[in-house]
Amino acid sequence: MTQEHPGHPVKGPGNTVPGRESAERAEPSLLAGGSSPDATPPLAVWALTPQGVRLARGLARELQGEVFAPRRFAAPGEQGFASLTEAVAAAFHARPGHLFVAACGIVVRAVAPLLQGKAKDPAVVVLDQAGRFAVSLLSGHLGGANDLARRAAAFTGGQAVITTATDVEGLPSLDLLARDSGLAIGNLEAVRAVNAGLLEGKSVQLFDPSGLLTVPPAHAGRFEWVAAQHLMDPGRPCVAVTWSTSPLPPGCLALRPRVVAAGVGCRRGTSAAEILEAIEAACALRRVSPASVAVLASIEAKRDEAGLIEAARALGAELAFLPAARLAGVAVPNPSAQAFKHMGVESVCEAAALLTSGSDKLLLPKFKTRAVTVALALAV
Repeated sequence: MTQEHPGHPVKGPGNTVPGRESAERAEPSLLAGGSSPDATPPLAVWALTPQGVRLARGLARELQGEVFAPRRFAAPGEQGFASLTEAVAAAFHARPGHLFVAACGIVVRAVAPLLQGKAKDPAVVVLDQAGRFAVSLLSGHLGGANDLARRAAAFTGGQAVITTATDVEGLPSLDLLARDSGLAIGNLEAVRAVNAGLLEGKSVQLFDPSGLLTVPPAHAGRFEWVAAQHLMDPGRPCVAVTWSTSPLPPGCLALRPRVVAAGVGCRRGTSAAEILEAIEAACALRRVSPASVAVLASIEAKRDEAGLIEAARALGAELAFLPAARLAGVAVPNPSAQAFKHMGVESVCEAAALLTSGSDKLLLPKFKTRAVTVALALAV
């Protein structure tokens, strides 16, 4: 499996690439309009005392969260617990964020054994029960804890306590710029080096031929746009916005635009692991980062295919299931008698990739494994 951070899929019906108008085409692109494999569960708002629970209820209403409280204080519809440590352990990675009305020490002890890394840990914010201070404790940038602390403080009339260096210095943080631009982070360890360069006053080289990374005008002077990757100075901080896994200078931050559609066909009951292995093998043939896959597309008959649903979840990609009639109308380079026999169409993967990308050309034609077919197309 790839270790690239999946980030968030491109959103917004009709927009195949952030900041770019799609070319005219007969079929509208579905690259940004598929379905998400999961609904995100609500923020968890924790409290331990009667006063804290009152504040937690207000915060939960304001922030669309769910209250977790000791059973003796929990009202109907709230999550009651007997042991804070056990309840936090059960909910920690199942929620996008956690807001605690409690002492920082209690929270640190509860979450410390559960931490998995910057790319995986949810936001953690801690408030005192009077709501005077909202401390961004964990995952300030990628997890959104800094923003959550500000929103909580705005509700209580208190002060958000933010300690991340770029925020303190009023500088842009590359992980936030990437998130806000709909770009996945290819090599998370490089974020620190680029942010450190900004803090040291260095300009950051930026290769972004399609202009997908949104840099605030106030900070544009801190970036130096370069026309080609080979022009980058390996001794200076650099960022490349590209779906290609072609080699970059050491320490260069790779940001992956969600611009690739993967058409997928599979036998009934094929596992997510086998589907993911096929997708990654297909991507490797064209040096495509799997983190740039925005959507997995297949035929409508596969809508309940558990392996596809889980594979999309693992990639952070959306799902698009297309009616057979639409797939049948697409000219493809490799029509299949087997696909026609079993599904009633001559192509699943190639036709699905072309339809969802809005392109008339495949980046990779049909690639076959024992039980999976994959085709790739680049959004236009």
